[in-house]
Amino acid sequence: MSFPKPYADAVAKLRVPSGFLLLAGFLWLSSPTAASMGIGLPISILGLLLRGWAAGHLEKNTTLTDSGPYAWVRNPLYLGTLTTAAGLVIAARRWELGILFAAVFLLVYLPVVELEEQHLRKIFPAFADYERRVSKLLPRPPKQKSTKLFRWAIYKKNEEYQAALGFLAALAVLLWKAW
Repeated sequence: MSFPKPYADAVAKLRVPSGFLLLAGFLWLSSPTAASMGIGLPISILGLLLRGWAAGHLEKNTTLTDSGPYAWVRNPLYLGTLTTAAGLVIAARRWELGILFAAVFLLVYLPVVELEEQHLRKIFPAFADYERRVSKLLPRPPKQKSTKLFRWAIYKKNEEYQAALGFLAALAVLLWKAW
């Protein structure tokens, strides 16, 4: 799927405001139960773990990252976000939130992915080969093993702990609404 650059540029500015829209919808609509949280929260945690693993490998604009989850999928941070959101939707037990989250992902996040990949093509000549080997959003086992390891210093530099804090806030809302 390809998006016109003017559209992608415009919606890139909507990532943060759309997050607040999702939060408002989540606060208003969610009606969790113990069972829905028992199913959804582990899915969200898997998404957070994927994001964290990716953040410990990503050296933005310095090197083309193809280790860790980047050996399996080109956009593990976005896949982790999608997985976390899916788990929260399941925990919240509202199909309307699923539609809202899907719309934001399709209309805002996918164009941003496209912009980021255009940027990577410009600054890393090896991106074309990487793009041929590794899927955009559907993980596939890598053909060769990576030698680079996860690094906490990179994780901290990428401030990935903020995603965990956001998840804890969502968890607090779910617990409050279930109670």
